[in-house]
Amino acid sequence: MSDEQLTLTINGKTFTLDVDPQMPILWAIRDLLGLTGTKYGCGAGLCGACTVHLDGKPARACLTTVSHAQGKQVTTIEGLEFAELKQAWSDNNVPQCGYCQSGQLMSAAALLAANPSPSDEDIDSAMFGNICRCGTYTRIRTAIHDTAKKRT
Repeated sequence: MSDEQLTLTINGKTFTLDVDPQMPILWAIRDLLGLTGTKYGCGAGLCGACTVHLDGKPARACLTTVSHAQGKQVTTIEGLEFAELKQAWSDNNVPQCGYCQSGQLMSAAALLAANPSPSDEDIDSAMFGNICRCGTYTRIRTAIHDTAKKRT
């Protein structure tokens, strides 16, 4: 398939890209637009490092095509406006190596937007598939609970 002009709205800004419609938005975001906070992890949608929001819902950027993202609001970690969550991440020393953190934050933000007072089970379910090789899952859960408490 040949390249064509496609329009994406990312972090509130509109971009016209001349790309293959089947290109994963991960590569458009990182390589073409220079927003490198969204990470490449596994390329198969299994690790969560590439998580972005499509119309407020978590999506794996490595599996979502540019054509599928057209007409939707794409939010990356650079556009995430959730200061309380980012502060809770810092306060609870969540990041270790930090590689998975943008995907973890994106999934946590979507959870809290949909469920302002999640249980442990809600958190585990929403965060399933976001892999942290450093094993900071307990700290992640605590940071989500802390954010929920501050928002209520």
